[in-house]
Amino acid sequence: MCAKRFTSGHGPSQRQLRVAEVIRHRLADVLARGDVHDPDLSRLSITVAEVTTSPDLKHATAYVMPLGGIGAEEALKALRRNKAELRHMVARDLGLKFAPDLKFELDGTFDRMDDARRLFADPRVQADVATPPDEDDEA
Repeated sequence: MCAKRFTSGHGPSQRQLRVAEVIRHRLADVLARGDVHDPDLSRLSITVAEVTTSPDLKHATAYVMPLGGIGAEEALKALRRNKAELRHMVARDLGLKFAPDLKFELDGTFDRMDDARRLFADPRVQADVATPPDEDDEA
C-alpha cells in the first residue's frame, strides 16, 4: 500500500497533526521565554495560533500574530530573520530525521472572526435570521 493514499486529499495525517502541535508548543515557549537574542522579538508578545506541516514533515508553516495585532509586519520580518535559530531551538529533541524548515505567516483568524461579528450585527442580517411568528399560533 502507498502511504500517499492516506494523506493526499484527505487532510493531514495524525502524525502531521501531532508533530505540528509539538512544534507550535515549542515555538510558543521559545518566543515567550525570549530565547532568541533579537531585540525586535524580545519586546513583542507573539501568539502562535497554528502550525501546519507538509506530508513529509520537512516544512512547517507557523501562523502567528503579535498581541493586539500591533506591529504584525515587523514581527513577521523579525521571525523570518531569525528563522534558522528558531528552527534549531524548536527541532531540538523533536525526534525527526530532518528539522522542519519554518515558514511564518500572519494569522488571519481574528480578522475573519471580526468580519463575521460585523456581518451578524448588521440589521438586515438580523431581520433575516429573526424567527418568523409560528403560523400555528394564529389559528
